[in-house]
Amino acid sequence: MNMSTEGRVIHRFDSLAYVATDPIPRDREPSHRLHEPAQMVVTTDPITGRELDDLANRPYVVDGNMTIYFESEQSRQAYLDMPVDHPVPLPDNPVDEGWAEG
Repeated sequence: MNMSTEGRVIHRFDSLAYVATDPIPRDREPSHRLHEPAQMVVTTDPITGRELDDLANRPYVVDGNMTIYFESEQSRQAYLDMPVDHPVPLPDNPVDEGWAEG
């Protein structure tokens, strides 16, 4: 009895260098949107921390692919007035070359 393995896929799961050779159809091409959603919508006001149910007529800010909704125009303005950098400057420590600068 001659059982040829030519043209067959042989799986050796016990091999240290196992590589799957037959991907299922959905895995033949990688997803290009795995870590990049098309549009993010934030419905929690970042200033007050309250969850917003009704988004109609709420102030919002669009930043790239993210839309942030706010409870009021005052909280929207507080968000826009917030400094981009850390509000408390970190101490400069040139001797330790940045190790103790938190």
